[in-house]
Amino acid sequence: MGNYDALLILSFGGPEGPDDVLPFLENVVRGRGVPRARLMEVAEHYLSFGGVSPINQQNRDLVEALRPVAGVPVYWGNRNWRPFGEDTVLRMRDDGVRRAAVFATSAWAGYSSCRQYYEDIARISVEGGPELVKMRHYGDHPGFVTAVADHTRQALERLGRDDARLVFTAHSIPLAMAETAGPAGGLYEAQLHRSAELVNRALGRTRPWDLVWQSRSGPPQVPWLEPDVCDHLRKIDAPAVVLVPLGFVSDHMEVVYDLDTEARQVADELGLPMERASTAGVHPAFVRMVRELMDEPEPAPCALTCCPPPRRPGAPRA
Repeated sequence: MGNYDALLILSFGGPEGPDDVLPFLENVVRGRGVPRARLMEVAEHYLSFGGVSPINQQNRDLVEALRPVAGVPVYWGNRNWRPFGEDTVLRMRDDGVRRAAVFATSAWAGYSSCRQYYEDIARISVEGGPELVKMRHYGDHPGFVTAVADHTRQALERLGRDDARLVFTAHSIPLAMAETAGPAGGLYEAQLHRSAELVNRALGRTRPWDLVWQSRSGPPQVPWLEPDVCDHLRKIDAPAVVLVPLGFVSDHMEVVYDLDTEARQVADELGLPMERASTAGVHPAFVRMVRELMDEPEPAPCALTCCPPPRRPGAPRA
């Protein structure tokens, strides 16, 4: 078993006010050569919500939900905004933490969704500080599946029709990155397909479902996973739709902007009845899952060649 004396929630981070937006985005794209104009475009997405990303409050809620069940102190740190992971690890060292389980707020294989968290762990580790052990991918864990299925069921009930088509969404990534995800490649897409099937099965549904992509960024000449959710809605042959943001564990900016704003606008233009399911969030089954992951044997480390970093500069996406 893990034998941990603390739990670290390691996340992406997000701004908490208008003055935070540009510094946060500059942290996200540091070293990637993203044009200033693109930063300003994405900044407007955040500013339309008061400059506050929901992800930080979602993480605070998750930390509070975990405190009664984790059995160890629970800490939280981010890659791109306060509280930064390196500051959190220094506090853990000062608190005498020796070995901590790391729960990354991304469930999937891939460079951005997994390998980069390993890089974060290496970067924020300090001499005399705790050993940090990243827990496994969890998109197929019954706790995650139950949480997503329950929230999807609630969306179907709000829509008031059982004939709605389920459209699962996840963050698009460059095809080159998708092809190198996991030891043999293609694992990002395969895990999401598997999770969507498990959710559909948990709902007792036999109707077809779709897996589509959202939040694409980067140069247009670089191929990314398709179809985009908005393009898919324009072509879909269905009486109603429930969007299920399967690729995300909290309702952060990419969910509330790309789905609740952009996709909602497309559905309204089409006259297509649509509801959006909540993400796992602090569903009790999801919270229990984090505790159960801590009780599993320590995962074997990935090979250094697994999920290599992208070769091309990218761009942020709100």
